[in-house]
Amino acid sequence: MTTDSVFQPLSADDPRQVGKYRLAGLLGAGGMGRVYLSYTPGGRPVAVKVVRRKFAADPEFRRRFRHEVANARRIHGLYTALVIDAGVDDETPWLATSYVAGPSLQQVVREYGPLPVRTVLLLLGGIAEALQAIHGVEVVHRDLKPANVLMAADGPRVIDFGIARAADSTVLTDSGSMIGSPPFMAPEQIRGLPVTPATDVFALGALAAYVLSGTMPFGDGPDTAVLYRVVHEEPDLGQVPDSLRPLLAACLSKQPGNRPRPAELIRAAREHPLLDGELRFTENWLPDPVTMEIARRVELLRPPPPTVPPRPAAVPTPTPSAVRTPTAPATAPPAAALAAPPRPVAPPLGAFGPPPVLPTAPPPAPTAPAVRSRGGRLLAGGLALAAVVAAGIAFWPESEDTGPYTTVYRDRELTIPPAGDYEFDLDDGRVVPSGESSWSVGTAGPEFRVRGESDVFVGRGKDRLGAQACALGVESEPAAGSVKFDQVPPDRSFCVRSRATGSVAVLRVLKLGDSDGRATCALSYYRYQG
Repeated sequence: MTTDSVFQPLSADDPRQVGKYRLAGLLGAGGMGRVYLSYTPGGRPVAVKVVRRKFAADPEFRRRFRHEVANARRIHGLYTALVIDAGVDDETPWLATSYVAGPSLQQVVREYGPLPVRTVLLLLGGIAEALQAIHGVEVVHRDLKPANVLMAADGPRVIDFGIARAADSTVLTDSGSMIGSPPFMAPEQIRGLPVTPATDVFALGALAAYVLSGTMPFGDGPDTAVLYRVVHEEPDLGQVPDSLRPLLAACLSKQPGNRPRPAELIRAAREHPLLDGELRFTENWLPDPVTMEIARRVELLRPPPPTVPPRPAAVPTPTPSAVRTPTAPATAPPAAALAAPPRPVAPPLGAFGPPPVLPTAPPPAPTAPAVRSRGGRLLAGGLALAAVVAAGIAFWPESEDTGPYTTVYRDRELTIPPAGDYEFDLDDGRVVPSGESSWSVGTAGPEFRVRGESDVFVGRGKDRLGAQACALGVESEPAAGSVKFDQVPPDRSFCVRSRATGSVAVLRVLKLGDSDGRATCALSYYRYQG
């Protein structure tokens, strides 16, 4: 989740335009189709979902898709992603929804582990309100799961409501499977009985149990085994906090009539002691790493600022006869008063091309006549230049000489959850289950452990390490393959150099748990070019 590749470039197989929407990047793909990023004519981002061709060729699918899109257009809940356009009769059907610049709930739990009880209570209330809006137009979601809940700064957004029904007949005849995700399907849905709003409440109960504990209430394994347990066995809620266990057990009742309604879920969440009677999505409703990831994704949507124009050509020195005022005013700034801005290091390329190029030297000092005749405008221009320089300092790290190294990513903030079997994948800059990466740093109690043939160097003080500084440190003061937490307090860095490739990863420690293995670091990766 925390990679910079939130938007993937379009491949040769991807369309360049769908309806009136010019596609800017690929957001993802699922069982029904592929999702692309685009913009409205007014500049608002939208998610355009294009249906797979095997569905588009099925007349029954098209009939259902047209019906479900018409229903979805009537849903206007604050916690849903609104459907704003569709091409139900196009050669390849599609629909466009408002874009939510945040990770899915599935990505959040996978990257950061279980969520705090207060966060889950707010999720329960927000998703239950979304279900009220969906059920209010006589639509049943049918596929409510963590992947269909997007996380925004002001609360969750439920997506893909009702659209799954359009593919029911096509998928059943095409592959013998059924629409839905087994761990979150209700017993009546699995048995082919009519679905009702209570079907979505069951899914919400399973979702809440999962994000609270990090485990599925009906276990893992083959789909057939999970489906059997959903129908015939009771959920395992042993890791759910006592204060929420009865509520979630009611949601997961085998009998639809015994499940609470969305309004009852909202009331139960609001009355929980941790919320003190109010459901409010304040700025701290999510853990800090998730909030920062949402902010990063929002920033990726912004178009790059305009590049600073090149330095103008030197103005010829006028002859004495051409100068009407022979002397410059005493307030003219000397050339030395403008200091050259630091040379910024460009961040990685995003979905919108290369970053702006800032000047590496100041423009020439204005001549005296220009200062006198346009004093106010030149002063404003000087302030604008100062603002650009300040922005460079704020948004780009200080320049460093990377020598024979290429920056792959820089200052990527990642967290290993407490007592979790996870590690930092240094190649890809993400958190993965232990053992998935051949070059990684994990935690074991109060220490970092390096996986893969590598050398380690621990920096001094709060000085930031670069690629070449790490290489020198590894040669002169190599550390052991493990680094204890007390060696690297917050703001101190350590680095790892691969013996196989010579590439370097720098980890700047931001936050550490006491002895539970939790660690938040800003990772940078420099590939050795030799």
